[in-house]
Amino acid sequence: MEAMEKNVAMVLGHDPIDNDHAEFIALLRRLNAATNADFPALFQQLYEHSERHFERENQLMQQYAYPAETEHKSEHQRILGEFSQFKTRVDKGLITFGRSFVKERLPQWFELHVVTMDSALAAHIKTASCG
Repeated sequence: MEAMEKNVAMVLGHDPIDNDHAEFIALLRRLNAATNADFPALFQQLYEHSERHFERENQLMQQYAYPAETEHKSEHQRILGEFSQFKTRVDKGLITFGRSFVKERLPQWFELHVVTMDSALAAHIKTASCG
């Protein structure tokens, strides 16, 4: 996760997206440091943040007629589906499953998603805004 936080490519130059990404990283950091007692509530916060974050991106894709909108939205739905499966486990008290998802799955997925799909979206918005 440290590499992700220091990766300049993670800043895309579109403030609403960059702010969501910074909040996502901050919540991941808090989850990694959380006690088992605090973990479920923070996991819920990250899940809700992700839903709002993805919806804002979905709105931007529609607003700017983003050509890869279908693929990008599908990826959001896919990861929210995974997230939901782990949330069910965390809600049942299986914190270890949630910790594994937060530590091993989400950071790698997020970094790849940002440097591929989100960077392409930000570039499209910039081009569309200047055109």
